[in-house]
Amino acid sequence: MTILVTGAAGFIGMHVAEALLADGRRVVGVDNLNPYYDVTLKEARLARLLLYKNFTFYNCDIADRPALFAALGGHPQISLIVHLAAQAGVRHSLNRPFDYTHANITGFLCILEAARQMANLKHLVYASSSSVYGANSQLPYSVASMTDSPVSLYAATKKANELMAYSYSHLYDIPMTGLRFFTVYGPWGRPDMAYWRFTEKILRREALEIYNHGDMQRDFTYIDDVVKGVLAVLASPPEKKGEAAAHRVYNIGNNRAEKLLDLVAIIEKTLGVTAERRLLPMQPGDIRATFADIKAIRRDIGFEPSTRLADGLPKFVNWYRSYIKG
Repeated sequence: MTILVTGAAGFIGMHVAEALLADGRRVVGVDNLNPYYDVTLKEARLARLLLYKNFTFYNCDIADRPALFAALGGHPQISLIVHLAAQAGVRHSLNRPFDYTHANITGFLCILEAARQMANLKHLVYASSSSVYGANSQLPYSVASMTDSPVSLYAATKKANELMAYSYSHLYDIPMTGLRFFTVYGPWGRPDMAYWRFTEKILRREALEIYNHGDMQRDFTYIDDVVKGVLAVLASPPEKKGEAAAHRVYNIGNNRAEKLLDLVAIIEKTLGVTAERRLLPMQPGDIRATFADIKAIRRDIGFEPSTRLADGLPKFVNWYRSYIKG
């Protein structure tokens, strides 16, 4: 069995690929190592994967259809896809909107077109985002909640991905599952995320910029729980029922909303440093709170996150300190 993992040098992508490789699966990884954040971090993640003999990597932009098809053409045995490659970041989408249509719309379309030509494909799992809930203020977010009011272009592209996936699943009978990730954190994480930036700034004795005057909550989900969820979903493709496509969407979160200021306090305690805080207004495109209702994925897949923020965050902080020391 061969599994395609896009965004293999990304945070979630590396962890998912490594879990599959350690389990003896053949993995084809695709990533273009774009400079949205420090490329050396992506290269370090990739170096871990390249230690496995059952890993094949292509430095390829998923929106470059000829290059993508050429790379995947040599792997007709691909039977599963975990599509995680995307342009991430809400605030970045305010300044670089075309990065999002390129990677998240054109790139996803290229993946869907590649998928429909794979004779052995059994299931395509793709990354959506909790951002699709946008202006919806009803917490916790249920997969049945409204997702028609995105407050950022990033969120709009992720909602578009869900619609595109449904149409391709309907047209070509490809089982697909979208995963709405809720603020994933942990070792090898992303430098643009608050938990990374706060850790970095506290160690540098720099003031923390905290938006909405600290009145923010996030459903922080530890990477090990996310990987277990992704692999369990991957092994359980949806079935076509009547006229409905074999397509479903799940929340994948920790099922609890944590205060942002509590996250800061845990980092301070782990580092033994008290941070200076600059409380600022809400930023455009941001939302005050996220909170995942995971009833559906718990019922269908048995997903049960087990890592509390107070336990998972120190693991990231300790990893970060060892990483920056080289």
